[in-house]
Amino acid sequence: MKKMVIAAVTATSILTLSACKGGDSEVVAETKYGNITKDDLYNELRDANGADGVSFAIKKKILKDKYSVSDKDVDKRYDEHIKEPNYKNLVEIYGEDKVKEQVKIELLVEKAKKDAMKVEDKEVKKYYDSLKGKIRASHILVKDKKTIEEVQKKLKNGKKFEDLAKEYGQDQTAQVGGDLGWFEKGKMEKPFEKAAFALKKGKVSEPVKTSHGYHLILKTDEYGKYDDMKKDLKKELIETKQSNPNGAVGEYLNKLEEEGDVKIKDKVIKKLIEQQKKAIEEQQKMQNPQG
Repeated sequence: MKKMVIAAVTATSILTLSACKGGDSEVVAETKYGNITKDDLYNELRDANGADGVSFAIKKKILKDKYSVSDKDVDKRYDEHIKEPNYKNLVEIYGEDKVKEQVKIELLVEKAKKDAMKVEDKEVKKYYDSLKGKIRASHILVKDKKTIEEVQKKLKNGKKFEDLAKEYGQDQTAQVGGDLGWFEKGKMEKPFEKAAFALKKGKVSEPVKTSHGYHLILKTDEYGKYDDMKKDLKKELIETKQSNPNGAVGEYLNKLEEEGDVKIKDKVIKKLIEQQKKAIEEQQKMQNPQG
């Protein structure tokens, strides 16, 4: 959160300059090659940070509109921060009022976090709809047949799949007990996909060979009736948000921003935002080509 405040001060300095647009000729730097005006600086910062800067400003408006904190609370948090060298430097550069403004944003974000961590039924339903045609599975991946047979024997003797995945797994999923999450057909190698989709929920496959090595696959969940899945899906969404609270706040504020009927007046920033959205959409298509 402290890093966020420092970043917020930097972003705010950019946005403060943007307020000067409209022919501001005040000089911010003099050189023998010519002077740099506020308008020059605005154009440079707009081209480099315009889309993110406007989005940040909108989020500040959202926070101030939906939540409130007292001056007393701001002063208390400021007194805690000012003991740190970084904050003393910020005050020297931006002034106490500007830094206190960002401390206020920090406190507003903390209030927003409580709402961001909530999971509404419509969010669960949207997630449920996105899982159609998918299954969820875990696996244990090793390099050789002898090791996978050893793991399979321990599994049959009562060892937990998750524990064996952490002990033997040779890919990144080992850290989370082999969990691969939800996936549809076309995402895995054919032998793996065929074995995984053929399994009944809760069952483990025979060893499966792919170009990565040998796998044991546990089918942990499958698409079913909404009422049957709702409780587990809600729990999953809550756990995801709890594992990344700052990300949850970001998504929450993005959602409120989308609902804010935003109209961008600056033509350059408008184009920058359109290009940014297009790039995100293209990236999503690449990540989910069958979507």
